[in-house]
Amino acid sequence: MAHELHIQDGKASMMYYGDPPWHGLGTRLDKPATSEEAIKAANLDWQVTLKPMFASDDAGMAPAKQRQAVVREDLWGKKDCPVFGVVGKGYTPLQNAEAFGFFDAVVGEKAAMYHTAGALGQGERVWILAKLPGEIQVVGEDITDKFLLLSTGHDGRTSVQLRFTPVRVVCQNTLSMALQRDACVSVAHTPDLFKDLEDAKLAMGLIQRRYEEIGRSFQRLARVPMTGSRLGQYLRLVFPDPKNRDDETQLSHVLKHRQAAAMHFAAGRGNDIVGVRGTLWAAYNGVTGYIDYGRSQYTGSRRLRNIWFGQGARDKVRAHAIAQRLAAAWLN
Repeated sequence: MAHELHIQDGKASMMYYGDPPWHGLGTRLDKPATSEEAIKAANLDWQVTLKPMFASDDAGMAPAKQRQAVVREDLWGKKDCPVFGVVGKGYTPLQNAEAFGFFDAVVGEKAAMYHTAGALGQGERVWILAKLPGEIQVVGEDITDKFLLLSTGHDGRTSVQLRFTPVRVVCQNTLSMALQRDACVSVAHTPDLFKDLEDAKLAMGLIQRRYEEIGRSFQRLARVPMTGSRLGQYLRLVFPDPKNRDDETQLSHVLKHRQAAAMHFAAGRGNDIVGVRGTLWAAYNGVTGYIDYGRSQYTGSRRLRNIWFGQGARDKVRAHAIAQRLAAAWLN
């Protein structure tokens, strides 16, 4: 399935507000949703449960006492019931409703701020995206909206994560940044899950201050002109040479990445705005624009998985960190 969205009984596990994403699947809402509205519209109003496991062969059967299977409670006993993951005795599930409830405590109870929510694969990975009040004015008419992303998994391998996810309005680039540990709060599914979530809630009380810091970092990039060889230097750091320069295939991929990012720097959406054109901010957005829209191997929600959770997200974090280091050097 190219879009990777979870489909159950012909319904896509996704809701969205605004333009139809990817394949146009999911429930479209005319306004941002409350958490109660979002979980129902995204078809996520189900629970997981833990079931004992057994080892068996022709000689007999024995319980696997230290292992449990994570399954959907409403599908248990049915032929199409998936096993999301195999976990140990210390695993503590976070139900979808509990994830939304926790997010309410962070962004505001009963606040209509949820823009998208859904599940990937067989339902094992769930996400919620909420828009926070206010915006970042980088320079002139270049505005970035402030979003907060929560993701969790029922597969036994995916922790609960909260991360800053600014979106540049003019081109919808999803930006990622490295702000030490506060760029992403991660909580494992241990017996201390709910205590750790309470601690995370306190950490997320710093959201507004951190977004002010993010805004200043973007504005700093817009003050750096990419004169001379600066663009080439930046892109070589973001897309470094392969360890084996004799590997012509790998070197060709790297050069392609640099060339495509340079094209997005010169002609990407929003990069011609006065105050943006020809700056390090435009170069960073050239990288994010290429990662979000230019990598042809990622389509549909494979693209979403890449830019939020995968290599694309890591590349953008690195691109932002490198841009900040260069800005500090070039502004001195």
